[in-house]
Amino acid sequence: MGKTRIQVVTLGCSKNRVDSEHLICQLRYAGMVIVPEDADLSLGCADVLIINTCGFIQDAKQESVQAILEGVDAKAKGYVEKVVVWGCLSARYMPELREEIPEVDAYLGAYDLKGMLSVLGVEYRPELETGRFLTTPAHYAYLKISEGCDRKCSYCAIPSIRGPHVSVPVEVLVEEAEKLVDGGVKELLLIAQDTTWYGLDLYRKRALGGLLSRLIDIKGLEWIRLHYSYPASFPEDVLDIMASSDKVCKYMDIPLQHSSDAVLKAMRRQVTGAQTRALVEKMRSRVPGIALRTTMIVGHPGEGEEEFEDLLRFVEEYRFERLGAFTYSEEEGTWGAANLKDDVPAEVKQERYERLMELQAGISLKYNESRIGTVEKVLIDSFSGEDGIWTGRTSRESPEVDGEVLIRASGRWPHKMVGNFVDARIVAADEYDLSADILKTVCPK
Repeated sequence: MGKTRIQVVTLGCSKNRVDSEHLICQLRYAGMVIVPEDADLSLGCADVLIINTCGFIQDAKQESVQAILEGVDAKAKGYVEKVVVWGCLSARYMPELREEIPEVDAYLGAYDLKGMLSVLGVEYRPELETGRFLTTPAHYAYLKISEGCDRKCSYCAIPSIRGPHVSVPVEVLVEEAEKLVDGGVKELLLIAQDTTWYGLDLYRKRALGGLLSRLIDIKGLEWIRLHYSYPASFPEDVLDIMASSDKVCKYMDIPLQHSSDAVLKAMRRQVTGAQTRALVEKMRSRVPGIALRTTMIVGHPGEGEEEFEDLLRFVEEYRFERLGAFTYSEEEGTWGAANLKDDVPAEVKQERYERLMELQAGISLKYNESRIGTVEKVLIDSFSGEDGIWTGRTSRESPEVDGEVLIRASGRWPHKMVGNFVDARIVAADEYDLSADILKTVCPK
């Protein structure tokens, strides 16, 4: 018999992607053949399909259910022999899924790595704890610094899905980071449900700053980027490290969710509007040039027109470089679903969402236009031979969620520039992307 061929499909956030990459590392060591995620199953290229699901919001849940249905259809047609489902949707709705879609061979919880390996008949190898098989481009990787969350935000089901906050020890993270850098990674993106909570369970103090200091010392690592920071009790030593180190990108992903005291209280965010404003001002003053990415929720219970207008004024005043938004949806199993009335009509939620995003579009456009004429360091992510364009990012853009820098490629082997840095002058901008000219012809050896 030949080697078992496995396709791993990852849905949802980058934290799921890290889970899949740890799994694939174990499977490859066991001799399994890993089929590309985008391979067509109808070609008979895989024996086992693994679907790592998302169960956070309605759209993500629907996408995950659709992927499962397509998987069991492929099994019914004989394209694959086995379908295994894990991740957040499986953890949250396992009894319902088993009843509604019994054709799946096994359902497992979120990041049940040992359970997944057992289902596949593979022995867990503890020596591979820090091993990864990257499914991102080879020059950047996500580093998940903790699992779970101790916060009790009204709208969020993650604590009930992923469990309490558990930090990964600094030594383990440094070892994993060193392996990634040895493999060619130049940018690490630190992620968790809440990166600012890091270390409290292990070291009885917030230890994100200490972790950053250790990662900065890794030779060959160029950029470190922070995601998913929480505003309450923010560890301010992180700002000092960001301001003083060229390796730590002057970029912060910090979901603020709202500015109104009444709404923040209903959200159980443990922070006031005044504290939120003070933190943003502190970030701007202590880290000059910082790019702030945030998300907001509109239509949360208790948000009237006055509270929404407060949010608009807040966004207009503080002019976030990047901002996304969601309309509130009542999620079963959350504190909000049990204790709050979803009292904002759907059409009002949508109208508020559109007003907020229209405001942000103008802010983003002016910010991008302000960069025209500047020279910036750009990390090349990809090359399109058809268009002759490099696509890259500066330290102010994170992959997958932010805009991109588009550069007309040059040199004899333009595809070899992927994963390398270039200096480029910004020449044009829209609300999402930038266009740039490279400062000199590049001919990699």
